[in-house]
Amino acid sequence: MKKYSWIIILANLVVFLGVFNFSIIKKEKQLTRGNLIFLELSPVDPRSLLQGDYMQLRYEIANNLDYDNIPEHGLCAIELNGYGIAKNIRYLEDMGQINTNEHPLKYTGKQWWGLKFGAESFFFQEGEVEKYEKVKYGGISVDENGNAILIGLYDVNLKKIE
Repeated sequence: MKKYSWIIILANLVVFLGVFNFSIIKKEKQLTRGNLIFLELSPVDPRSLLQGDYMQLRYEIANNLDYDNIPEHGLCAIELNGYGIAKNIRYLEDMGQINTNEHPLKYTGKQWWGLKFGAESFFFQEGEVEKYEKVKYGGISVDENGNAILIGLYDVNLKKIE
């Protein structure tokens, strides 16, 4: 009986590591092949007393949607200006409605404070609060399906804050 339990444990471990590594490879591919989009941030408190040096991100462009007429989860189209900064957003019912100059972006969690795009928090090292007080944009990598990964925070000149 002990021999079979070790085989089951080992098989579960191999499956877990396979799924975990696949998700890492998928995210790394998105970082290299995704489109870099800058979303202007709404003013927020740059610290959280419970979580340490942490910034809650809210996006200004999400304030331009009529929340009463869109579903809880869905897809929106973002139009960019010449610098890659999101300037217009609209709700999509399906991917076929997207125009050539727009990028899809999935959202979840329609709340009174805005939409969630999957990149709503940013942690930084203790003592670096002053560096992040000048943040103007959140840089996200978006793939062709609208999945977003936060790359970093950027200043008014689109220079990444590191």
